[in-house]
Amino acid sequence: QVQLVESGGGLVQAGGSLRLSCTASGRTVSNYAMGWFRQAPGKDREFVATITWSDGSTYYTDSVKGRFAISRDNAKNTVYLQMNSLKPEDTAVYYCAARPRTFTYGRLENYNYWGQGTQVTVSS
Repeated sequence: QVQLVESGGGLVQAGGSLRLSCTASGRTVSNYAMGWFRQAPGKDREFVATITWSDGSTYYTDSVKGRFAISRDNAKNTVYLQMNSLKPEDTAVYYCAARPRTFTYGRLENYNYWGQGTQVTVSS
């Protein structure tokens, strides 16, 4: 079992920044890779970014490249999502998730542990 706890959402003006955190706990955290997803009202949950605990490899969806940065602190079992130059279309509930590290990163069904979600609202 892996437990995930997110924090850091909130309300920000367009062009502003927020940093989300996700702390993982469980016996085999190192066997998983981490991802961030988001779900806007009326839309499907979509992949945002992913990182591996081992070598820190990262991948992003095209719409956030150059604006968002995912990072990890292995000592704290914590993953971060630094979000800069935020746009109103970034408004969503953001979820942290964990998948077995050998599974493909972009498929929602490959993630079997999820956090509770944190709201990010970007005003225009």
